[in-house]
Amino acid sequence: MPHHCQRFIDIPGSRRELLAQSATGFGTLALAGLLQHELRADIHNSLLPRETHFAPQVRSVIFLYMDGGVSQVDTFDPKPALDRINGQPFPQKIEPTQFNDIGSSLASPWKFQKYGECGTPVSDLFPQVSKHVDDLAVIRSMVSDFSEHTNGNYFLHTGHGQQGRPCMGAWWGYGLGTECQDLPHYVILNGGLIPPGGLDNFGSGFLPASYQGSVFSSNAPAVANVRRQELNQTLQQNKLELIRQLDTAALPRFSHHQQVESAIANYELAARMQLAVPDLMDISDESKEIQSQYGLFADFNNTQIFGRQCLLARRLVERGVRFIQLTCPGGNGDRWDQHTNLRVGHSKNALSVDQPIAGLLQDLKDRGLFEQTLIVWTGEFGRTPFAQGNDGRDHNPFGFSCWLAGGGVRGGTVYGATDEFGYRAVENRVEIHDLHATMLHLCGIDHERLTFRFSGRDMRLTDVHGHVVRDILA
Repeated sequence: MPHHCQRFIDIPGSRRELLAQSATGFGTLALAGLLQHELRADIHNSLLPRETHFAPQVRSVIFLYMDGGVSQVDTFDPKPALDRINGQPFPQKIEPTQFNDIGSSLASPWKFQKYGECGTPVSDLFPQVSKHVDDLAVIRSMVSDFSEHTNGNYFLHTGHGQQGRPCMGAWWGYGLGTECQDLPHYVILNGGLIPPGGLDNFGSGFLPASYQGSVFSSNAPAVANVRRQELNQTLQQNKLELIRQLDTAALPRFSHHQQVESAIANYELAARMQLAVPDLMDISDESKEIQSQYGLFADFNNTQIFGRQCLLARRLVERGVRFIQLTCPGGNGDRWDQHTNLRVGHSKNALSVDQPIAGLLQDLKDRGLFEQTLIVWTGEFGRTPFAQGNDGRDHNPFGFSCWLAGGGVRGGTVYGATDEFGYRAVENRVEIHDLHATMLHLCGIDHERLTFRFSGRDMRLTDVHGHVVRDILA
């Protein structure tokens, strides 16, 4: 029996039949090449809405990715003990760091105040977001398995520290489908900084290719070649109809009809996007008050960039897009990766995102979208409570902060704790797999039942780990 590696399509027929088919060109061969990745799956990849395991509490996820590693002791986890030992040798055992340039204990340059009815403390870096603490569930005990950006990003985005696994958004499309048939189910709004690890952070891995993320620029044009080249829509529709007829006629010659049908559906989605994307990106129908609320008229350019992303995220939620991720804006600074110039770098990054995020939270509330949306704010890890050199902090995966808000989330909550210096999680540790499991739960998905058969085992986003963090759920 001949051995098949499962990466190619068997096209039965003689050489005479091949020559007969090639009379109309070698389109069939091109189609087979396009389908090679999708043939690794043996199930359909329709993005029509699917039944959930139980009633979902939210329809969409907005993932506010804070690239580089935000310092927990400078944002949502105040540590007065650091004030007492500032400038002194750090009193605990120090794990190996990324650059091993270990300085003295470093107190936060920013003051903390308690806000809202819940009294959650937030640093002066977030004067606008702090007004919404009664809506936030702050987790102070996040941990990661990796202290390096690339592997940490893969772990955060895919649940695995090496490249090649499906990302969160791909699993959302696989498990839930989408309510929007004119836009991708998973959209990344690129503000200028693609995370270390590159586009593999947004890939479909062993899932069919249609589940991978679609990267939109936050400025027009959002997608390259989105506008048709034909003189009018009729000419374009005629071309698309011809392609559809040719592909449909080729279906009987392929043993994997579902993958061919999926490819046809992708081409049709691309055509629909030509109408939907320009409408999405045109924010002229948004009032000046709303644009100002998001920071689109701010003096700092990065605030405008991130504000536009947040506004587009709300517009995507309105259109039924399932998973939306925002990246940090480029220019005028760096990621939250302040190995030096902590005060300047964190101040600029906070100024970029504070007003836009607060505007997003308020706008979702005002439009009745807050309860059907899950908002997640996190980086790939945190930063050390001791200095790198004199004025920076190194990577710290042993304890950091994130927050969730929206439907099904118990606002005004603080969960977990780090030690007195903010170095290690010591109470209610929350792993990345736990975060993923909780996000899926709020969308009506049991993370242990969302599986995909690959390489002889049932794969899932949470691997063999993960527990829903129920104490932060309403």
